[in-house]
Amino acid sequence: MNAYNRRLSGVLIAGAIALTLLPWYSLENGFFDGGWLTTLWGDAASAPALWQIVTFEHPWLAIATGLFLLCGASCLLPSGQTRSLLLLGLSAVGVAYLVVEGHVIGYSGWNWLWLENLLGPLAQGQPAMGAGALLLLTVFLLIFSFALAERGVLRGDAFVVASIVLLVALVTTFVLYPVLSLFVASVQDIDGSFKPDGLINNMQDPSIWSLSCLAGGTCGTAWRTLWLALMTASGSTLLGLAFALAATRTPLPCKKALRMLTILPIITPPFVIGLALILLFGRSGVVTAHLATLFGIEPGRWLYGLTGIWIAQVLSFTPIAFLVLIGVVEGVSPSLEEASQTLRANRWRTFSRVSLPLMAPGLANAFLISFIESMADFGNPMVLGGSHGVLSTEIFFSVVGAQNDPSRAAVLAMILLGFTLAAFLIQRLWLSGKSFATVTGKGDGGTHGKLPAPVRYSVYGLVIPWGIFTLVIYGMILIGGFVQSWGLNNNLTLDHYIHAFSVSVSDGSLIWSGVAWNSFWTTLEIALIAAPLTAIVGLLTAWLIVRQKFAGRQTFEFMLMLSFAIPGTVIGVSYVMAYNLPPLEITGTAMILIACFVFRNMPVGVRGGIAAMSQLDKSLDEASLTLGANSFRTLRKVVLPLLKPAISAALVYAFVRAITSISAVIFLVSAQYNMATSYIVGLVENGEYGVAIAYSSVLIVVMLVIIGAFQLLVGERRLRRSTRSVDVPTPPPSVLTQERIV
Repeated sequence: MNAYNRRLSGVLIAGAIALTLLPWYSLENGFFDGGWLTTLWGDAASAPALWQIVTFEHPWLAIATGLFLLCGASCLLPSGQTRSLLLLGLSAVGVAYLVVEGHVIGYSGWNWLWLENLLGPLAQGQPAMGAGALLLLTVFLLIFSFALAERGVLRGDAFVVASIVLLVALVTTFVLYPVLSLFVASVQDIDGSFKPDGLINNMQDPSIWSLSCLAGGTCGTAWRTLWLALMTASGSTLLGLAFALAATRTPLPCKKALRMLTILPIITPPFVIGLALILLFGRSGVVTAHLATLFGIEPGRWLYGLTGIWIAQVLSFTPIAFLVLIGVVEGVSPSLEEASQTLRANRWRTFSRVSLPLMAPGLANAFLISFIESMADFGNPMVLGGSHGVLSTEIFFSVVGAQNDPSRAAVLAMILLGFTLAAFLIQRLWLSGKSFATVTGKGDGGTHGKLPAPVRYSVYGLVIPWGIFTLVIYGMILIGGFVQSWGLNNNLTLDHYIHAFSVSVSDGSLIWSGVAWNSFWTTLEIALIAAPLTAIVGLLTAWLIVRQKFAGRQTFEFMLMLSFAIPGTVIGVSYVMAYNLPPLEITGTAMILIACFVFRNMPVGVRGGIAAMSQLDKSLDEASLTLGANSFRTLRKVVLPLLKPAISAALVYAFVRAITSISAVIFLVSAQYNMATSYIVGLVENGEYGVAIAYSSVLIVVMLVIIGAFQLLVGERRLRRSTRSVDVPTPPPSVLTQERIV
């Protein structure tokens, strides 16, 4: 039996298990509870598909079972075009049927009224898909992939074809489908019927689109959010460039400390900076109290509005802009600057006409990232917004507030998505067709020239005060957890940490009695599951994009990057609307949080993997394939060991984002699965600032420890042979050749 038939036999066995040994529908207590094992064939809630058909009157499942049996019968035919064509058709029909059947039949019968009028009412409905249904759906997708490989697609490499098919299915399910559900929800009534009135009324709502601010009034939510995002992106990009220039082009001391200072906000929960600003400039803040004492200035509420949100967002997103720009600034070729000066251009003209234009892609990326992050930011506007709501907070209150208006939330999310996609497309159009290459195959010696004096002093004037301000902010975060109550009782105390993380002993066993432990362990568990999955999916996708040539590759890459352009707030709302009902009902479970983190953070792993893999010569893969290894073994044994920096970066980023994310998480948490950031927001709303800051400080320390553990676990890439001190036999030439290749 060849490898193809072995794979096909394994998939058919998995399909048989899905139909006979696994619950077809979702379980109230979850699949991993294990309680279904005792009631597998006797209870309608946990019965497999065959028992659902015969015993519990679900005849529509017989069609899916019949399609699978026909696939199994087709496998008995001799290998060739006929068999592969049959398998392609049957598996494609099987996937389509399971998807359609899951949508048209709900808990109470037909979901669509015209089907009930056409076919009559159903005696009973069905819950969402469970383990059996999802496994059979995967089986049909794998059969479809293997049939394509048998027909010679992608040189008949079954692993590559199956990877592409499964990734397209996952992206469609967890990126495109939720966004489509968002659009559908905007024209639906509460009972699911078509009613565009909500869409029309909300689109015409003056509170969203009003421009009365031009006449001294208050702008609508949409324009207020857009203005804030533009100001934040401009400020973050400018400061990020200043920090990058200071770190690479100036003799400023303590550059390592400067880099660490810019990285700190990335591992800080996004609303913690807002809390620190309240401790400094709030009505009972340190600075406010001193100004009132020294100069008699009455405490004001200037911080609670767009000004305070803007300061907090620039503090939060400048580090991201810095990380984007540091490589771009270093990548400008010194020879180009030297050539400009040789042609008698002064330093200012060289910087403004040569260096700065070559940084345009990095500046555009930094601006876009900061713009999207500002649009999606929920924590800082929630803490500092006051009466100046933005789209993210208005969406939240439309879903969970007294309004209870899903249609309004969908419309606001569509507006938010429209702004970010417009910025995404404008950036791509502006950069398309332009060349910014500065590194060629020729040697490029020399060092970067000094910055013009006005630029250098401007950089100092921005970086030094902002660095001091950032240190003060983090000092407040550090101290805030040890103060009884800012402005009322400034005595030092450990009560906040004890209240959040106390541990007691009862009858010889530990009791995690602190109020924060439940969300803390849940957050760590979900982040540690999501981070490796994000790295695997991201790097596998990068390998397919860089190393494989297939039709629609650019469209495939754009679909993957689309999830990065979608704000987290929109992701959260769309997930609630897409997965709150069959066929895939996962709202309130750990699965929806893991899926959100994986597909929200995957684009960073993809881009990092593409950049790292582009540096590896394709001859490495070709040598492995020539020696008889298949593509999976080549990926595992040759490519991945050389991608350790990219793996480490993907793991760290995915883990940190899972810990600190709030804009999407706030919509997806439940009583059973409450994440740390959501819990801290609840503390802030209750005025428990000390406990919130204490919890955030613990999260920062835990993230630093686990980031170090990730880096130790992945290790470093080694590209040189070690020098041995003992006498060993000279290896054959083939071994030396392979070592030189590596």
